[in-house]
Amino acid sequence: MGKAKDEGKAKDEKPDKAGKGGKARPTAAFDIDNPVFPDDLDERALKSGGYPYDDKLKRGAYEEQLQKLQLEFIKLQGHIEAKGERLVVVFEGRDTSGKGGCISRILERINPRHSRSVALSKPTDAERGQWYFQRYISHLPTKGDLVLFDRSWYNRAGVERVMGFCTEEQVARFLRDAPEFEALLVRDDIRFFKIYLTVGQEMQLKRFHERRHDPFKQWKVTDIDLAAISKYDDYSRAEAEMLRHTHTAVSPWTVINANDQRRARLEAMRVVLNRLDYAGKDAAAIGVIDPKITVSGAEYLDRLKTKA
Repeated sequence: MGKAKDEGKAKDEKPDKAGKGGKARPTAAFDIDNPVFPDDLDERALKSGGYPYDDKLKRGAYEEQLQKLQLEFIKLQGHIEAKGERLVVVFEGRDTSGKGGCISRILERINPRHSRSVALSKPTDAERGQWYFQRYISHLPTKGDLVLFDRSWYNRAGVERVMGFCTEEQVARFLRDAPEFEALLVRDDIRFFKIYLTVGQEMQLKRFHERRHDPFKQWKVTDIDLAAISKYDDYSRAEAEMLRHTHTAVSPWTVINANDQRRARLEAMRVVLNRLDYAGKDAAAIGVIDPKITVSGAEYLDRLKTKA
């Protein structure tokens, strides 16, 4: 695959530097083109990044909770339509963290006439000449609708920055302007949520590998994804700075550890449902947020400082 293949493949002659305690970084022994995923990475995947659970949520328990939460979303959508409200949920996060999976479970059983996902491709020449936020504005909901962004304007603070698709001056301007832009949305009575999904490095490698070798998922792997394999720490630094500048009282971030995608999907749904009032709301069916894997942006930053 040429250059993209080399970027997604750790080379023996240039291993990553050892991390704390002298342990080699995971990418040093990882070859995405090898159909066999390394046993040592597989063993560490679920617990990577400090994940608190030893096992994934069982399918039966997951499906039972999912059905209850989807029913609540049907109620919520009916309320939004009846009251002429507008709901926006921004899903951001690391590659392979499961943003699309969360969105698809929310949309699965609600009315598609009044709900949609927005996943924009790279900007056109005309869009590159516009105000940065401009191309997203046309996708905001009208009264009675909800919109879920599968990545959003935060591309500028993440992939664009890490991959060098924008300047540091543009990043600084974005980090200054994003809270003001979002405050305008909230002041116009849009119900606004920002959810960031994080995932441990070994788990991310496992998911990249699965996508590479599963014919039904290969379409998900891009040259950018392959290049990102060796840039986990770069994304970590960009992630932390983004949260520091854009977690505000008006538009706060909720961060979910998504090593277990089943738990992450349920948590994302609970985050929205718990914070909104609507007719027929069943708090017992929704359940409570799991503080082990779901925290505010501020608390997540505090945890990062503790680990440093």
